[in-house]
Amino acid sequence: MLERQIPISRAHIEKSVSNEFSDWLVQIRSIAREVGQQSIGQASMARKREMEVRNRQREAEEMSRHDVKECLYTLETVGLDEDDSVLKFDLIPVYRAHHIHTCLGLQDQFQDYYYKNRQLQLNSDLQFSSSQSFLEHHQIYFSQIAGFFIIEDKIVRTAGSLITNSQVESLWDIALAKMISVTEDQFSRMQTANHLLIVKDYISLLCATLRKYGYQVGPLLDILDKNRDKYHELLLHNCRLAIDESLANDNYDKMIIKKDYEYRSNVLAFHLQATDIMPAFPFVAPFSATVPECCRIVKTFIEDSVSFLAYGSHMDFYDIVKKYLDKLLITVLNEALLKVIRSTTLAVSHAMQIAANMTVLERSCDFFARYAAQLCGIPVRLIDRPQASLAAKSVLLTSQGAAHERMLILVKSKVDEFMQLTDNINWAPDDPPQNGNEYFNELIIYLGTIVPLAQQILPLDALSSVISGVLLHISEEIVSAFLNADVRQFNLNAIIGMDADLKLLESCADEWFQTAGLNELQGAMNLRHCLTEARQLVNLFLSNQPENFLNPVIRQKSYSALDSQKVLAIAEKYRDLPEKFFSRNPRNPNKKKSIDLLVRRLRDSF
Repeated sequence: MLERQIPISRAHIEKSVSNEFSDWLVQIRSIAREVGQQSIGQASMARKREMEVRNRQREAEEMSRHDVKECLYTLETVGLDEDDSVLKFDLIPVYRAHHIHTCLGLQDQFQDYYYKNRQLQLNSDLQFSSSQSFLEHHQIYFSQIAGFFIIEDKIVRTAGSLITNSQVESLWDIALAKMISVTEDQFSRMQTANHLLIVKDYISLLCATLRKYGYQVGPLLDILDKNRDKYHELLLHNCRLAIDESLANDNYDKMIIKKDYEYRSNVLAFHLQATDIMPAFPFVAPFSATVPECCRIVKTFIEDSVSFLAYGSHMDFYDIVKKYLDKLLITVLNEALLKVIRSTTLAVSHAMQIAANMTVLERSCDFFARYAAQLCGIPVRLIDRPQASLAAKSVLLTSQGAAHERMLILVKSKVDEFMQLTDNINWAPDDPPQNGNEYFNELIIYLGTIVPLAQQILPLDALSSVISGVLLHISEEIVSAFLNADVRQFNLNAIIGMDADLKLLESCADEWFQTAGLNELQGAMNLRHCLTEARQLVNLFLSNQPENFLNPVIRQKSYSALDSQKVLAIAEKYRDLPEKFFSRNPRNPNKKKSIDLLVRRLRDSF
């Protein structure tokens, strides 16, 4: 009876335990996803706690930078649950099946059966259909794989010789290669930065979870690093669209802030304030609405960049964030500003406001660098050093010069419109103009509106450069008017009219020099010096002895700005007043002779 029953009993026991184990294989695969989700959720909570600690550290550092004396320090303890207390799954059927098969002398057979079945399950879990949305299903996909290897880690540590470390490592190598392949393929298809970030965050949590169990996750993290350029290019594209839209919608008027909360969100939030004292409202900011909007865009870019680079294969990634931040500020923000500056429809007032905006944005680079450092966990004291500043700071500073140059070109163009009215001047009037030339009065009125506006917006050095450039251009245009081929002759009355024009402009230049505060600039010269060439030309033809221009000493002293060829060309056009006009003004018979002598001598010198 025993001889008959023992084989039957063995077969029954083997069948029963095999059926129980088969049921376990189905069950453990169904709960693996939940195991992975719970474990990845733990990693997510740990990351949030770490971020909260970093935020408190940043706040404490910010308070210390602002000399806040009263700081409260507390030691917080966080209770960490053991993995086993949260990740509960039943392994008794495995232990029983392994033990019974060992007792039956079928240990090797069962171990092989276990390994092959788990390998089949893993291969099935690793498959991802191209018809599915990876964005919607990536968490399910990765949590299933995480749960599989968390369970295998438990089994290899507790089930004796059922499965070896090398076998688990072999399974992990298969899974790692497949996950890398799927991730690379799906990343190549994605064209939205936020989608890349969502998947990246979950993969980094997966890696943090499985690293605790000893699995090598470096190659998977490397895939994230390989896609950082693509991610940031998509981010830059989004920022470019947002900045272009902001610039297009800006009216380039100074921003008027009426409420306290508006001041905090548009000024204090980006450290754009000139003083720590809260201003009275309404407050007129020196920048237009596009500045805080652009700062908001840049700040969001920094946060998104740090989010993608954090928890990757690089522990210290501030330099990487800084590189992409410089790229945003230089190739996107700066280029967008230069594009507006180069616009053919740009108004002078708009150019001035853009230049002022660039000054503020250039200063805000220090805030951007500090903010990026704080998010990366870098002490701010290391960023406040001059050599650690962003390269974009100097680029924006250079672009300010381009804005000032563009502004000067626009003002000169407007000046040229007024100076073209010299075609209507009577260059040989019977009487001097009573109040100067009319076109020049209109020019003075125009400059009287531009200079105060520029004074409100531009820094002193830029203001000095613009006003000086405009006055120098006017001086050159006055001389060019005398040289114009359409001006065949002029007389003393035309010179007297031009003298009146110049005196009015020189008076304005003296006033601007004082009221605009240009006299406070180191080494500043009076603005009337910009009119030297026109003034010396007028003085030469008002002089009773123009031939003194030939005297080197007198020329160096009184006519150093004049070119001999220009003087010759202009002197040849001079005509004396008719005899009938000298009943009212005594004639100087020697003046015409002096000019004729000047012309002959200059001709001989060439």
